[in-house]
Amino acid sequence: MRITRKLQFAAALCAVSALGIASASADAVSDAKEFVTKLSTPNAPWSGPTTGPKAQTGKTIIYVSTDQRNGGARGAGEGVKAAAERIGWTFKESDGQGSVAGRATALNQAIASKPDVIVLGGIDATEQAAVIEDAAKQGIVVVGWHAYGKSGPHDTLPIFTNITTDPLEVARAAASVPCAELNGKVGAVIFTDSTYEIAVKKSNAMAEVIKACGESKVLEIVDTPLADASNRMPQLTTSLLQRYGADWTTSLSINDLTFDFMAPSLAAAGINGTSNPLAISAGDGSEVAFQRIRSGEYQAATVAEPLILQGWQIVDEANRALAGEKESGFVAPSHLFLQSNIEYDGGPKNIYDPGNGYADAYAKIWGVN
Repeated sequence: MRITRKLQFAAALCAVSALGIASASADAVSDAKEFVTKLSTPNAPWSGPTTGPKAQTGKTIIYVSTDQRNGGARGAGEGVKAAAERIGWTFKESDGQGSVAGRATALNQAIASKPDVIVLGGIDATEQAAVIEDAAKQGIVVVGWHAYGKSGPHDTLPIFTNITTDPLEVARAAASVPCAELNGKVGAVIFTDSTYEIAVKKSNAMAEVIKACGESKVLEIVDTPLADASNRMPQLTTSLLQRYGADWTTSLSINDLTFDFMAPSLAAAGINGTSNPLAISAGDGSEVAFQRIRSGEYQAATVAEPLILQGWQIVDEANRALAGEKESGFVAPSHLFLQSNIEYDGGPKNIYDPGNGYADAYAKIWGVN
């Protein structure tokens, strides 16, 4: 009798546990669907700053890009160039060419030209800490774009502020797409690049979302340099297909560049552009990524950065620094692009460029036409 009761009690516990797991799974999928809907709706009107210092005149700003082959870094630089022209500053640009040595050389050359402002265009702050310290000692304002894993000033380095959307929100949005689409049965391979602090923060956050989503699994986190994606991704893709087969339902990456070089290997394996593994990026929203999503070929989504807007914000933050004021604290909202909403918020131009009047808003603050 006692044994029977024990068995009955154990069975009841198992039933309650299974019910709890099923409920948690359903909740995770439901939350993912809600979050995808929220972040894929058209953006609201301008929510950035409306007051600040007038334009500081006669300034020079140098945008040092981590790698001009990276659509995100290149796009943010284009925004800086447009904003610098509007505010009346001299704009210069330098390419770190995707290597530690190249970035150090570009930054040192920028410092030697004695500008008023240097922008870290996707350059990891920790990697170039000594050069950044040198720039600050020479009275140069340093502003970051994706230079570390949060917005605002750096905790220890003399960086006035860092421009980025919330990387954890971006990661959650990207990982929520397969969780919602596949009803909690995701087999994800996550691509990161440990060269960049912000990349590791995103990939870790995506992994946590997937692990919490029903029966989903993180099959592997692949650490591979973005700068060498053209050489590494074809063979990596083939190897991963051999290793995981149909279990590999989803590719999640910290940047669209990863997917630029996957398609030929997938096609060679007989996988068409609309089949698993679904490709989803947690930034930055490159032109070719928009084209892939629009055509439904080898990419399902990207959580794009408003790159041009962020370029304008970089100039505004630099102007605040030069005027002796604090940073604005503005963080642009994250925005998820799917095939269903690709025509909104700049999609037709193959770039995320919210039509909220940000350029005129900044020009009004600066007191320029």
